[in-house]
Amino acid sequence: MGLEELLKEERFNFVSKENKTFILEFTKQIKQLGYDFDGSIGTGFERGNYQIIYSLNGIKGSRSICCRIFLRDDGVFISFGKELKFTKSIVLRLYFSNINKHIKYIENAPINIKELFINNSGLCKYCTEQCYKRKTYTINGMEIAKCADVFEFINPKTKEIKDYIGILNEFYGKKGSKKKENKK
Repeated sequence: MGLEELLKEERFNFVSKENKTFILEFTKQIKQLGYDFDGSIGTGFERGNYQIIYSLNGIKGSRSICCRIFLRDDGVFISFGKELKFTKSIVLRLYFSNINKHIKYIENAPINIKELFINNSGLCKYCTEQCYKRKTYTINGMEIAKCADVFEFINPKTKEIKDYIGILNEFYGKKGSKKKENKK
């Protein structure tokens, strides 16, 4: 079943028209990088009611996932004993590794992208050097350590899709291109 048909299901009536438009357009554009969703919308666990996982050629696997979109309805979720309250929204969550390799791109990125890397949101305070979620990089001469969970956009805008695809292309474009070339 296609994503457009899935989003028409009654269980997704809480997702706004604008957010559905974003999801469909984002999915269309990320395919150009060799990434797609696996044909289903799964449970979102502690991040929201549902999630769409984008992986290399739509095949699930933690090493091939570049981003997710979480679909949130009004509600309360309990995560690690902590109560989280959500209102109707979607969240685009991006995954990055080896951030220092991409600093030049980030320093010149549109402000909505660069802001995630330079603001104080998600700064590691309790992590140890061994924390697997910790992302450490140097930007504008300053070392920054953040938890990986901070690279999120709540209710991302359709007009900014080119910015999201741009940063994903910087980090993942070569992987998707190699897979496409191998299929030819």
